[in-house]
Amino acid sequence: MYPDSEILFPPRCISQLRDLRGPKWQHLVERVLYLPLNHEEVLGFGLLMIKLGSCLTCDLDSYRASLGCCTCARRTISGFKGDDEELLDRYEKALAEVRAYLAKGGLPQPVELMLAEQVPSAPKG
Repeated sequence: MYPDSEILFPPRCISQLRDLRGPKWQHLVERVLYLPLNHEEVLGFGLLMIKLGSCLTCDLDSYRASLGCCTCARRTISGFKGDDEELLDRYEKALAEVRAYLAKGGLPQPVELMLAEQVPSAPKG
């Protein structure tokens, strides 16, 4: 296993994405960065990154995994072909998906426990 690779996009990488796009993107990253890790906006941001970076198809033997999650995330955001508005629209859709999932109720116990915990914000830097 590579030391910087995880199963899905880790929130510890959020801070590294701040300066890769324009002011609206930077504002989003700054806002999400200081929220608790289990906040719906952090979860929505993670879902955005999982979708953009194709985390679900990453394999530990792949080149992407050898780069590590933070490098992969930086490359994903830097290489995004749309403008910041499109990126923010995708974030809003991911956030809506998270909110819909949380609102449906009957969540698995591990999800309920994760949401109930006091989870500190992502590490800065």
